[in-house]
Amino acid sequence: MSERKIGTTCVQGGYTPGNGEPRQIPIIQSTTFKYNTSEDMGKLFDLEASGYFYTRLQNPTNDYVAAKITELEGGAAGMLTSSGQAANFFALFNICECGSHIVSSSSIYGGTFNLIAVTMKKMGIDVTFISPDCSEEELNAAFKDNTRAVFGETIANPALTVLDIEKFAKAAHAHGVPLIVDNTFPTPVGCRPIEWGCDIVTHSTTKYMDGHGVAVGGAIIDSGNFDWMAHADKFPGLTTPDDSYHGITYAEKFGKGAFITKATAQLMRDFGSIQSPQNAFYLNLGLESLHVRMPKHVENGTAVAEFLEKHPKVKKVSYPGLKSNPYYERAQKYFGHGGCGVVSFELEGGRPAAEAFMKKLKLAAIETHVADARTCCLNPASSTHRQLTDEQLVAAGIPAGLVRMSCGLEDKADLIADIEQALA
Repeated sequence: MSERKIGTTCVQGGYTPGNGEPRQIPIIQSTTFKYNTSEDMGKLFDLEASGYFYTRLQNPTNDYVAAKITELEGGAAGMLTSSGQAANFFALFNICECGSHIVSSSSIYGGTFNLIAVTMKKMGIDVTFISPDCSEEELNAAFKDNTRAVFGETIANPALTVLDIEKFAKAAHAHGVPLIVDNTFPTPVGCRPIEWGCDIVTHSTTKYMDGHGVAVGGAIIDSGNFDWMAHADKFPGLTTPDDSYHGITYAEKFGKGAFITKATAQLMRDFGSIQSPQNAFYLNLGLESLHVRMPKHVENGTAVAEFLEKHPKVKKVSYPGLKSNPYYERAQKYFGHGGCGVVSFELEGGRPAAEAFMKKLKLAAIETHVADARTCCLNPASSTHRQLTDEQLVAAGIPAGLVRMSCGLEDKADLIADIEQALA
C-alpha cells in the first residue's frame, strides 16, 4: 500500500494488533518489566537490545502513540514527554550545554520564552531573539560560533505570527545547526514542517492533539535528516562516545534514531519527564479524530475573525486566514488556510475593555487553555505572558489589551452571537 492519507494515519497509525490482541492501544500501567536473567536486562542498559525496563524512560503505550505522531509528521523517530514545555526543553537541551547559544524567534509562547531566556540562561545557555519577520541578513547576523539550534513556532501563541519555515531552515543549515519548530497550533493535519526543511518538531499534545482538555503532554519528532557527523564538532553529545553508556556514539550506532535515542537514554533517564501511559491513551483517542476536528476549528476561527474585523469596537484582529492579515500569503503557502481556530484581537479601550468583554461571555470560558473542543479565552498579558515586560510584550506582538479566543467545535453562529452580545 502506498503512503496512506493523514486521516487514515490518525485513526490507525502507530499500532497494528496481532491475531487475538487488543484492538485499542493497550494501557501498560506498570512501572517495571520482568526479565528471566540479569544478562537480558543488562543488554537494555547497554543499549544493545530494544525493550523496556522502567517506565521513567520508556513505556509501550507511549511508544505506540509516539509512533503515530511520528508518522503524521513524516519523521524518523519520536518520543512523548510529560508536557509541551518538557518537549521544548528536551529538544534544545539534547544538543545544547553550558556555553551554547540559541537563535529563537521572539514571537513564541510566553512560557517557552521564559524557559529559554531565564531558566536555560541560568544553565549557561545564551539566546538571541529575533523577529519572525526579520530579513535574511538580520537572521544570519544573529548566529554565533557557539550557536547550536534555531527555534520557532509554526503559528506563534498567542500573537499568531506565522514562521517562514523555509527561510529559518535555510539560515540554520547554512550555519550547520538544526531548526526546531513547535507545531502545536496547526498540527500535522495543517502543516508538516519537516517537508519545508525543519529538522525537529515539537508539540504540546495538551492542545489540539488531545483536543478535550483531559491530558497534559508533549512530543518530540526527529526528521532524521540532519547530519550530526557532518557537524561533529558542534554536537559532541551525539558524535563522541557517551561514557554513561559504555562509550556508545549515538550518531554512529543509531543513525536516524540518534537524536531521540539520546534524549531518551540521557534526558528522560535523568529528568524523568515521562508522559503517563494513561495520558498517552487519552491522547490517542484525541488523535483518532484530529483530521475531522481541525477543519471545523479553522472554519469557526475564520468566521469569528471575519465578524470581529468588521466590528467598530474591535481595534485589531490577528488571524492568518484573513486576507487583510500580513501573514495571509505565508499561511496560504504553509497551511492552505488560517492554520487553526485561535483568533487574537485587541479591543478599543485596552485591558479594561478586554476584561469587561470576557466577563460578559456565556459560551466562551476564561481559561488558561487553548485549542480545546470548547471555546475559551484569556488576556495573555495578565496570565500566560505576565512574566514579560511591556517592552517584551510589544516585541512578541502581544499588547496588554489583547484577547486570545480559541474557537471550539460549537456552531459558529452561536459563537458569533455570544461575542456580539458581550461586545454590546
